[in-house]
Amino acid sequence: MNIFASMTSLLFDQLPIPINFIDKDGRVIIMNDAFLQYLNLDLDDVKGKHLSDIDPSVRLPIVVKTGVAEIGEKHRFHNGKSSLVHRIPLFHQKEVIGGVGIILIEDLNFFYELKEHQERENRVSYQHSRKAADIYRAKYSFQHILTQSPLKKQAKESAKKYSANNLPVLITGESGVGKELFAHAIHQSSTRSHRPFIRVNCGSIPDNLMESELFGYTKGSFTGANKEGKVGKFELANGGTIFLDEVGELPVHLQPKLLRVLQEEEFERVGSNDILKLDVKVIAATNVDLGEAVGENSFREDLYYRLNVLNLHVPNLRDTPEDIPLLVNHFSTLMYQQLGSLRLFSPEVMEIFRGHHWPGNIRELKNVVERMIVNSEDDTLGRGHVPDYLLKDHTKKNPPVQGDQSLREVLYQTEKRMILDTLEKCGGNKAKAAEKLGIPRMTLYRKLNAYYDK
Repeated sequence: MNIFASMTSLLFDQLPIPINFIDKDGRVIIMNDAFLQYLNLDLDDVKGKHLSDIDPSVRLPIVVKTGVAEIGEKHRFHNGKSSLVHRIPLFHQKEVIGGVGIILIEDLNFFYELKEHQERENRVSYQHSRKAADIYRAKYSFQHILTQSPLKKQAKESAKKYSANNLPVLITGESGVGKELFAHAIHQSSTRSHRPFIRVNCGSIPDNLMESELFGYTKGSFTGANKEGKVGKFELANGGTIFLDEVGELPVHLQPKLLRVLQEEEFERVGSNDILKLDVKVIAATNVDLGEAVGENSFREDLYYRLNVLNLHVPNLRDTPEDIPLLVNHFSTLMYQQLGSLRLFSPEVMEIFRGHHWPGNIRELKNVVERMIVNSEDDTLGRGHVPDYLLKDHTKKNPPVQGDQSLREVLYQTEKRMILDTLEKCGGNKAKAAEKLGIPRMTLYRKLNAYYDK
Protein backbone atom coordinates (compact mmCIF):
# COMPACT_ATOMS: atom_id res chain seq x y z
CA MET A 1 0.00 0.00 0.00
CA ASN A 2 2.97 2.33 0.57
CA ILE A 3 3.41 2.60 -3.21
CA PHE A 4 0.18 4.63 -3.24
CA ALA A 5 1.18 6.83 -0.30
CA SER A 6 1.87 9.81 -2.53
CA MET A 7 -1.47 9.50 -4.30
CA THR A 8 -4.14 11.80 -2.93
CA SER A 9 -7.88 11.73 -3.39
CA LEU A 10 -7.64 15.40 -4.28
CA LEU A 11 -5.77 14.59 -7.50
CA PHE A 12 -8.29 12.04 -8.72
CA ASP A 13 -11.32 13.97 -7.52
CA GLN A 14 -10.52 16.56 -10.19
CA LEU A 15 -11.06 13.95 -12.90
CA PRO A 16 -14.55 13.68 -14.44
CA ILE A 17 -13.87 10.02 -15.25
CA PRO A 18 -14.91 7.49 -12.53
CA ILE A 19 -11.74 5.77 -11.31
CA ASN A 20 -10.81 3.64 -8.30
CA PHE A 21 -7.74 1.87 -6.95
CA ILE A 22 -7.61 -1.30 -4.85
CA ASP A 23 -4.68 -3.01 -3.15
CA LYS A 24 -3.53 -6.57 -3.82
CA ASP A 25 -6.09 -7.88 -1.29
CA GLY A 26 -8.96 -6.18 -3.12
CA ARG A 27 -9.49 -3.36 -0.60
CA VAL A 28 -10.32 0.15 -1.76
CA ILE A 29 -7.48 2.68 -1.50
CA ILE A 30 -8.90 5.49 -3.62
CA MET A 31 -12.32 5.96 -5.18
CA ASN A 32 -12.79 9.41 -6.70
CA ASP A 33 -15.91 11.58 -6.47
CA ALA A 34 -17.09 10.64 -9.96
CA PHE A 35 -17.02 6.94 -9.08
CA LEU A 36 -18.71 7.51 -5.72
CA GLN A 37 -21.49 9.48 -7.41
CA TYR A 38 -21.89 6.72 -9.98
CA LEU A 39 -22.44 4.17 -7.19
CA ASN A 40 -24.41 6.63 -5.00
CA LEU A 41 -21.97 6.17 -2.09
CA ASP A 42 -19.88 8.29 0.29
CA LEU A 43 -16.14 7.88 0.78
CA ASP A 44 -16.70 6.53 4.32
CA ASP A 45 -18.80 3.74 2.82
CA VAL A 46 -15.94 2.38 0.73
CA LYS A 47 -12.47 3.25 2.00
CA GLY A 48 -10.62 0.23 3.35
CA LYS A 49 -13.42 -2.15 2.46
CA HIS A 50 -13.12 -5.05 0.05
CA LEU A 51 -14.49 -3.99 -3.33
CA SER A 52 -16.64 -7.13 -3.55
CA ASP A 53 -18.35 -6.14 -0.29
CA ILE A 54 -19.26 -2.78 -1.83
CA ASP A 55 -20.52 -4.26 -5.10
CA PRO A 56 -20.47 -8.08 -5.51
CA SER A 57 -20.77 -7.78 -9.29
CA VAL A 58 -17.28 -6.31 -9.78
CA ARG A 59 -14.43 -8.21 -11.46
CA LEU A 60 -11.43 -6.01 -10.56
CA PRO A 61 -10.41 -8.34 -7.67
CA ILE A 62 -10.32 -11.21 -10.21
CA VAL A 63 -8.01 -9.16 -12.43
CA VAL A 64 -5.72 -8.48 -9.47
CA LYS A 65 -5.51 -12.22 -8.77
CA THR A 66 -4.81 -13.21 -12.37
CA GLY A 67 -2.65 -10.23 -13.36
CA VAL A 68 -4.47 -10.06 -16.71
CA ALA A 69 -6.16 -6.80 -17.76
CA GLU A 70 -9.73 -6.66 -19.11
CA ILE A 71 -10.03 -3.73 -21.51
CA GLY A 72 -13.24 -2.14 -22.80
CA GLU A 73 -15.58 -4.70 -21.25
CA LYS A 74 -19.31 -4.17 -20.83
CA HIS A 75 -20.31 -4.28 -17.15
CA ARG A 76 -23.58 -4.03 -15.27
CA PHE A 77 -23.16 -2.81 -11.69
CA HIS A 78 -25.25 -4.00 -8.76
CA ASN A 79 -27.27 -0.76 -8.83
CA GLY A 80 -28.43 -1.63 -12.36
CA LYS A 81 -26.25 0.88 -14.23
CA SER A 82 -24.35 -0.35 -17.28
CA SER A 83 -21.04 0.93 -18.61
CA LEU A 84 -17.86 0.10 -20.49
CA VAL A 85 -14.90 -0.36 -18.15
CA HIS A 86 -11.16 -0.95 -18.02
CA ARG A 87 -9.86 -3.30 -15.32
CA ILE A 88 -6.07 -3.07 -15.09
CA PRO A 89 -3.63 -4.81 -12.69
CA LEU A 90 -0.82 -2.65 -11.29
CA PHE A 91 2.69 -4.08 -11.12
CA HIS A 92 5.77 -3.14 -9.12
CA GLN A 93 8.96 -5.13 -9.78
CA LYS A 94 6.89 -7.80 -11.58
CA GLU A 95 4.57 -8.29 -8.58
CA VAL A 96 0.89 -7.34 -8.67
CA ILE A 97 0.36 -4.70 -5.98
CA GLY A 98 -3.19 -3.69 -6.80
CA GLY A 99 -5.53 -2.69 -9.57
CA VAL A 100 -7.32 0.25 -11.14
CA GLY A 101 -10.87 0.36 -12.45
CA ILE A 102 -11.95 3.04 -14.92
CA ILE A 103 -15.46 3.68 -16.26
CA LEU A 104 -15.21 4.75 -19.90
CA ILE A 105 -18.84 5.29 -20.92
CA GLU A 106 -21.39 5.88 -18.20
CA ASP A 107 -24.51 5.59 -20.38
CA LEU A 108 -24.48 2.76 -22.90
CA ASN A 109 -27.76 3.74 -24.58
CA PHE A 110 -25.95 6.15 -26.92
CA PHE A 111 -23.29 3.53 -27.57
CA TYR A 112 -25.93 0.91 -28.44
CA GLU A 113 -27.77 3.30 -30.77
CA LEU A 114 -24.52 4.17 -32.56
CA LYS A 115 -23.53 0.52 -32.85
CA GLU A 116 -26.98 -0.42 -34.23
CA HIS A 117 -26.76 2.37 -36.79
CA GLN A 118 -23.32 1.26 -37.93
CA GLU A 119 -24.45 -2.35 -38.22
CA ARG A 120 -27.49 -1.29 -40.23
CA GLU A 121 -25.28 0.77 -42.58
CA ASN A 122 -22.78 -2.04 -43.08
CA ARG A 123 -25.03 -5.10 -43.07
CA VAL A 124 -25.53 -5.47 -46.83
CA SER A 125 -21.95 -4.74 -47.83
CA TYR A 126 -20.63 -6.92 -45.01
CA GLN A 127 -22.59 -9.93 -46.22
CA HIS A 128 -21.01 -9.61 -49.65
CA SER A 129 -17.47 -8.75 -48.62
CA ARG A 130 -16.61 -10.97 -45.68
CA LYS A 131 -14.02 -13.66 -46.35
CA ALA A 132 -12.93 -16.78 -44.50
CA ALA A 133 -10.71 -14.73 -42.20
CA ASP A 134 -13.73 -12.64 -41.18
CA ILE A 135 -16.00 -15.62 -40.58
CA TYR A 136 -13.63 -18.07 -38.93
CA ARG A 137 -12.05 -16.17 -36.08
CA ALA A 138 -10.66 -17.32 -32.76
CA LYS A 139 -12.92 -16.15 -29.92
CA TYR A 140 -10.53 -16.34 -26.98
CA SER A 141 -7.09 -15.12 -25.99
CA PHE A 142 -4.77 -15.89 -23.09
CA GLN A 143 -6.53 -13.31 -20.93
CA HIS A 144 -9.61 -15.56 -20.97
CA ILE A 145 -7.66 -18.39 -19.31
CA LEU A 146 -8.08 -17.50 -15.63
CA THR A 147 -5.82 -19.21 -13.13
CA GLN A 148 -3.86 -18.83 -9.91
CA SER A 149 -2.41 -22.33 -10.14
CA PRO A 150 1.32 -22.77 -10.81
CA LEU A 151 0.49 -25.81 -12.97
CA LYS A 152 -1.96 -23.89 -15.15
CA LYS A 153 0.33 -20.84 -15.32
CA GLN A 154 3.11 -23.10 -16.57
CA ALA A 155 0.77 -24.44 -19.27
CA LYS A 156 -0.07 -20.86 -20.32
CA GLU A 157 3.60 -19.93 -20.57
CA SER A 158 4.32 -23.01 -22.70
CA ALA A 159 1.36 -22.20 -24.94
CA LYS A 160 2.62 -18.64 -25.45
CA LYS A 161 6.00 -20.02 -26.56
CA TYR A 162 4.30 -22.46 -28.93
CA SER A 163 2.35 -19.62 -30.57
CA ALA A 164 5.61 -18.06 -31.78
CA ASN A 165 6.34 -20.77 -34.38
CA ASN A 166 4.56 -22.87 -37.01
CA LEU A 167 5.26 -26.31 -35.54
CA PRO A 168 2.30 -28.63 -34.76
CA VAL A 169 0.95 -28.58 -31.20
CA LEU A 170 -0.74 -31.53 -29.49
CA ILE A 171 -2.92 -30.47 -26.55
CA THR A 172 -3.69 -33.24 -24.08
CA GLY A 173 -5.91 -33.29 -21.04
CA GLU A 174 -9.21 -34.56 -19.69
CA SER A 175 -12.56 -33.54 -21.11
CA GLY A 176 -13.68 -30.10 -19.90
CA VAL A 177 -10.27 -28.67 -18.93
CA GLY A 178 -10.31 -26.02 -21.68
CA LYS A 179 -8.17 -27.49 -24.46
CA GLU A 180 -10.07 -25.56 -27.13
CA LEU A 181 -9.59 -22.35 -25.15
CA PHE A 182 -5.81 -22.89 -25.37
CA ALA A 183 -6.06 -23.55 -29.11
CA HIS A 184 -7.90 -20.26 -29.65
CA ALA A 185 -5.35 -18.41 -27.51
CA ILE A 186 -2.35 -19.87 -29.36
CA HIS A 187 -3.80 -18.70 -32.68
CA GLN A 188 -4.70 -15.25 -31.30
CA SER A 189 -1.18 -14.78 -29.98
CA SER A 190 0.50 -15.87 -33.22
CA THR A 191 1.41 -13.94 -36.36
CA ARG A 192 -1.51 -15.78 -38.00
CA SER A 193 -4.10 -14.09 -35.79
CA HIS A 194 -5.50 -12.08 -38.74
CA ARG A 195 -5.97 -15.27 -40.76
CA PRO A 196 -8.68 -17.98 -40.42
CA PHE A 197 -9.01 -20.20 -37.37
CA ILE A 198 -10.85 -23.37 -38.45
CA ARG A 199 -12.26 -25.78 -35.86
CA VAL A 200 -12.97 -29.42 -36.69
CA ASN A 201 -14.37 -31.97 -34.25
CA CYS A 202 -13.09 -35.28 -35.60
CA GLY A 203 -15.50 -37.20 -33.39
CA SER A 204 -18.65 -35.57 -34.74
CA ILE A 205 -18.20 -36.12 -38.49
CA PRO A 206 -19.24 -39.50 -39.99
CA ASP A 207 -16.31 -41.50 -41.36
CA ASN A 208 -17.70 -41.49 -44.92
CA LEU A 209 -17.83 -37.68 -44.93
CA MET A 210 -14.61 -36.95 -43.10
CA GLU A 211 -12.29 -36.86 -46.13
CA SER A 212 -14.47 -34.47 -48.13
CA GLU A 213 -14.99 -32.26 -45.05
CA LEU A 214 -11.26 -31.98 -44.41
CA PHE A 215 -9.92 -31.84 -47.95
CA GLY A 216 -12.89 -30.82 -50.12
CA TYR A 217 -13.91 -32.30 -53.47
CA THR A 218 -14.19 -31.35 -57.14
CA LYS A 219 -17.50 -31.09 -58.99
CA GLY A 220 -19.02 -34.42 -59.98
CA SER A 221 -16.79 -36.37 -57.57
CA PHE A 222 -19.65 -38.53 -56.29
CA THR A 223 -23.44 -38.82 -56.34
CA GLY A 224 -25.11 -36.13 -54.26
CA ALA A 225 -22.06 -33.86 -54.29
CA ASN A 226 -22.38 -30.13 -54.80
CA LYS A 227 -22.24 -29.39 -58.52
CA GLU A 228 -19.64 -26.69 -57.95
CA GLY A 229 -17.47 -28.82 -55.70
CA LYS A 230 -16.53 -27.92 -52.13
CA VAL A 231 -13.63 -26.27 -50.35
CA GLY A 232 -12.35 -28.38 -47.45
CA LYS A 233 -11.43 -27.24 -43.96
CA PHE A 234 -7.69 -27.36 -44.62
CA GLU A 235 -8.06 -25.15 -47.67
CA LEU A 236 -10.21 -22.71 -45.70
CA ALA A 237 -7.48 -22.57 -43.06
CA ASN A 238 -4.73 -21.78 -45.58
CA GLY A 239 -2.49 -19.09 -44.10
CA GLY A 240 -4.04 -19.57 -40.67
CA THR A 241 -4.62 -22.33 -38.13
CA ILE A 242 -6.67 -25.53 -38.13
CA PHE A 243 -7.73 -27.04 -34.81
CA LEU A 244 -8.40 -30.80 -34.91
CA ASP A 245 -10.33 -31.61 -31.74
CA GLU A 246 -10.64 -35.27 -30.69
CA VAL A 247 -7.94 -36.13 -33.21
CA GLY A 248 -7.80 -39.66 -31.80
CA GLU A 249 -11.16 -40.28 -33.52
CA LEU A 250 -9.69 -39.63 -36.98
CA PRO A 251 -10.31 -42.73 -39.18
CA VAL A 252 -7.20 -44.81 -39.80
CA HIS A 253 -7.59 -44.62 -43.59
CA LEU A 254 -7.36 -40.79 -43.46
CA GLN A 255 -4.34 -40.60 -41.19
CA PRO A 256 -1.78 -40.97 -44.04
CA LYS A 257 -3.37 -37.97 -45.79
CA LEU A 258 -3.04 -35.86 -42.64
CA LEU A 259 0.57 -37.02 -42.30
CA ARG A 260 1.23 -35.84 -45.86
CA VAL A 261 -0.18 -32.40 -45.00
CA LEU A 262 2.11 -32.16 -41.98
CA GLN A 263 5.24 -33.40 -43.77
CA GLU A 264 4.84 -32.10 -47.32
CA GLU A 265 2.43 -29.20 -46.76
CA GLU A 266 0.26 -30.33 -49.66
CA PHE A 267 -2.94 -32.28 -50.36
CA GLU A 268 -5.41 -33.26 -53.09
CA ARG A 269 -9.15 -32.69 -53.16
CA VAL A 270 -11.36 -35.78 -53.46
CA GLY A 271 -11.76 -36.57 -57.16
CA SER A 272 -8.76 -34.49 -58.24
CA ASN A 273 -5.14 -35.20 -59.12
CA ASP A 274 -4.09 -31.58 -58.68
CA ILE A 275 -1.68 -31.01 -55.80
CA LEU A 276 -2.50 -27.96 -53.71
CA LYS A 277 0.12 -26.35 -51.48
CA LEU A 278 -0.76 -25.37 -47.92
CA ASP A 279 0.57 -23.00 -45.29
CA VAL A 280 -1.28 -23.93 -42.12
CA LYS A 281 -0.46 -24.40 -38.44
CA VAL A 282 -2.00 -27.58 -37.03
CA ILE A 283 -3.20 -27.74 -33.44
CA ALA A 284 -4.67 -31.06 -32.36
CA ALA A 285 -6.32 -32.03 -29.08
CA THR A 286 -7.25 -35.31 -27.44
CA ASN A 287 -8.47 -36.63 -24.11
CA VAL A 288 -7.25 -40.16 -24.85
CA ASP A 289 -3.74 -41.58 -24.65
CA LEU A 290 -2.53 -41.60 -28.25
CA GLY A 291 0.47 -43.67 -27.18
CA GLU A 292 -1.91 -46.45 -26.16
CA ALA A 293 -3.88 -45.97 -29.39
CA VAL A 294 -0.64 -46.53 -31.31
CA GLY A 295 -0.13 -49.79 -29.41
CA GLU A 296 -3.68 -50.85 -30.31
CA ASN A 297 -3.07 -50.00 -34.01
CA SER A 298 -5.90 -47.45 -34.04
CA PHE A 299 -3.50 -44.53 -34.53
CA ARG A 300 -0.44 -44.38 -36.77
CA GLU A 301 2.85 -44.13 -34.92
CA ASP A 302 4.45 -41.83 -37.51
CA LEU A 303 1.46 -39.46 -37.35
CA TYR A 304 1.57 -39.47 -33.56
CA TYR A 305 5.19 -38.36 -33.50
CA ARG A 306 4.57 -35.76 -36.21
CA LEU A 307 1.65 -34.25 -34.27
CA ASN A 308 3.40 -34.44 -30.93
CA VAL A 309 6.26 -32.07 -31.76
CA LEU A 310 5.11 -29.60 -29.11
CA ASN A 311 3.06 -31.17 -26.33
CA LEU A 312 0.85 -29.03 -24.13
CA HIS A 313 -0.80 -30.76 -21.18
CA VAL A 314 -3.70 -28.87 -19.60
CA PRO A 315 -4.07 -29.89 -15.92
CA ASN A 316 -7.42 -31.02 -14.55
CA LEU A 317 -9.43 -29.08 -11.99
CA ARG A 318 -8.82 -31.43 -9.05
CA ASP A 319 -5.07 -30.77 -9.40
CA THR A 320 -5.66 -27.00 -9.44
CA PRO A 321 -8.15 -26.52 -6.56
CA GLU A 322 -6.86 -23.00 -5.92
CA ASP A 323 -8.64 -21.99 -9.13
CA ILE A 324 -12.09 -23.03 -7.90
CA PRO A 325 -12.99 -19.80 -5.97
CA LEU A 326 -11.64 -17.71 -8.85
CA LEU A 327 -13.69 -19.59 -11.44
CA VAL A 328 -16.85 -19.59 -9.30
CA ASN A 329 -16.54 -15.82 -8.94
CA HIS A 330 -15.92 -15.50 -12.68
CA PHE A 331 -18.95 -17.59 -13.69
CA SER A 332 -21.25 -15.95 -11.15
CA THR A 333 -20.34 -12.41 -12.29
CA LEU A 334 -20.87 -13.45 -15.92
CA MET A 335 -24.31 -14.79 -14.97
CA TYR A 336 -25.11 -11.45 -13.35
CA GLN A 337 -24.12 -9.59 -16.50
CA GLN A 338 -26.36 -11.88 -18.59
CA LEU A 339 -29.37 -12.41 -16.33
CA GLY A 340 -29.12 -9.83 -13.56
CA SER A 341 -29.09 -12.65 -10.98
CA LEU A 342 -26.28 -12.04 -8.47
CA ARG A 343 -25.60 -14.88 -6.01
CA LEU A 344 -22.89 -15.36 -3.40
CA PHE A 345 -21.51 -18.80 -2.56
CA SER A 346 -21.06 -19.62 1.12
CA PRO A 347 -17.72 -20.87 2.54
CA GLU A 348 -19.35 -24.28 3.13
CA VAL A 349 -20.24 -24.56 -0.56
CA MET A 350 -16.70 -23.61 -1.53
CA GLU A 351 -15.40 -26.36 0.78
CA ILE A 352 -17.70 -28.88 -0.90
CA PHE A 353 -16.48 -27.70 -4.30
CA ARG A 354 -12.83 -28.02 -3.26
CA GLY A 355 -13.36 -31.63 -2.17
CA HIS A 356 -15.19 -32.78 -5.30
CA HIS A 357 -13.38 -34.92 -7.87
CA TRP A 358 -14.73 -32.89 -10.86
CA PRO A 359 -14.58 -35.56 -13.59
CA GLY A 360 -16.05 -32.98 -15.99
CA ASN A 361 -13.52 -30.36 -14.85
CA ILE A 362 -14.19 -26.66 -15.58
CA ARG A 363 -17.16 -27.47 -17.83
CA GLU A 364 -18.80 -29.34 -14.94
CA LEU A 365 -18.06 -26.55 -12.46
CA LYS A 366 -19.59 -23.96 -14.81
CA ASN A 367 -22.67 -26.15 -15.20
CA VAL A 368 -23.07 -26.49 -11.41
CA VAL A 369 -22.60 -22.75 -10.75
CA GLU A 370 -25.13 -21.78 -13.42
CA ARG A 371 -27.64 -24.40 -12.24
CA MET A 372 -27.42 -23.24 -8.62
CA ILE A 373 -27.86 -19.58 -9.61
CA VAL A 374 -30.85 -20.21 -11.89
CA ASN A 375 -32.61 -22.56 -9.45
CA SER A 376 -32.42 -20.26 -6.41
CA GLU A 377 -33.95 -16.96 -5.36
CA ASP A 378 -31.67 -16.62 -2.33
CA ASP A 379 -28.84 -14.06 -2.32
CA THR A 380 -26.41 -16.48 -0.66
CA LEU A 381 -26.20 -20.11 -1.77
CA GLY A 382 -25.52 -22.70 0.91
CA ARG A 383 -25.36 -26.46 1.32
CA GLY A 384 -29.05 -26.84 0.53
CA HIS A 385 -28.55 -25.43 -2.97
CA VAL A 386 -25.75 -27.84 -3.92
CA PRO A 387 -26.75 -30.60 -6.41
CA ASP A 388 -27.44 -33.94 -4.72
CA TYR A 389 -24.64 -35.83 -6.46
CA LEU A 390 -22.06 -33.38 -5.11
CA LEU A 391 -23.46 -33.68 -1.59
CA LYS A 392 -23.38 -37.48 -1.75
CA ASP A 393 -19.77 -37.37 -2.92
CA HIS A 394 -18.88 -34.92 -0.13
CA THR A 395 -20.61 -37.03 2.56
CA LYS A 396 -18.87 -40.16 1.31
CA LYS A 397 -15.47 -38.51 1.61
CA ASN A 398 -16.33 -36.69 4.84
CA PRO A 399 -18.54 -38.96 6.96
CA PRO A 400 -20.13 -37.20 9.94
CA VAL A 401 -18.27 -37.57 13.22
CA GLN A 402 -20.01 -39.94 15.62
CA GLY A 403 -20.67 -38.64 19.11
CA ASP A 404 -18.79 -41.50 20.78
CA GLN A 405 -15.61 -41.09 18.65
CA SER A 406 -12.52 -39.88 20.47
CA LEU A 407 -10.43 -36.99 19.15
CA ARG A 408 -7.67 -39.47 18.33
CA GLU A 409 -10.04 -41.55 16.19
CA VAL A 410 -11.31 -38.48 14.35
CA LEU A 411 -7.74 -37.32 13.62
CA TYR A 412 -6.79 -40.83 12.49
CA GLN A 413 -9.69 -41.06 10.05
CA THR A 414 -9.02 -37.54 8.71
CA GLU A 415 -5.33 -38.31 8.15
CA LYS A 416 -6.16 -41.64 6.50
CA ARG A 417 -8.64 -40.03 4.13
CA MET A 418 -6.17 -37.29 3.18
CA ILE A 419 -3.34 -39.76 2.52
CA LEU A 420 -5.46 -42.14 0.45
CA ASP A 421 -6.99 -39.27 -1.56
CA THR A 422 -3.53 -37.83 -2.28
CA LEU A 423 -2.23 -41.25 -3.32
CA GLU A 424 -5.17 -41.61 -5.72
CA LYS A 425 -4.54 -38.15 -7.23
CA CYS A 426 -0.88 -39.10 -7.76
CA GLY A 427 -1.90 -42.23 -9.66
CA GLY A 428 -0.55 -44.55 -6.95
CA ASN A 429 2.93 -43.01 -7.09
CA LYS A 430 4.02 -43.19 -3.43
CA ALA A 431 7.13 -41.02 -3.84
CA LYS A 432 5.08 -38.25 -5.44
CA ALA A 433 2.33 -38.59 -2.82
CA ALA A 434 4.83 -38.37 0.05
CA GLU A 435 6.35 -35.22 -1.46
CA LYS A 436 2.91 -33.64 -1.89
CA LEU A 437 1.94 -34.54 1.70
CA GLY A 438 5.24 -33.22 3.04
CA ILE A 439 6.15 -36.43 4.91
CA PRO A 440 9.09 -38.87 4.52
CA ARG A 441 8.46 -41.72 2.11
CA MET A 442 9.06 -44.35 4.81
CA THR A 443 6.43 -42.69 7.01
CA LEU A 444 3.94 -42.98 4.17
CA TYR A 445 4.82 -46.67 3.67
CA ARG A 446 4.37 -47.35 7.38
CA LYS A 447 0.99 -45.63 7.52
CA LEU A 448 -0.26 -47.38 4.38
CA ASN A 449 0.76 -50.76 5.79
CA ALA A 450 -1.17 -49.94 8.96
CA TYR A 451 -4.28 -49.02 6.95
CA TYR A 452 -4.18 -52.18 4.87
CA ASP A 453 -3.60 -54.41 7.90
CA LYS A 454 -6.83 -53.23 9.53
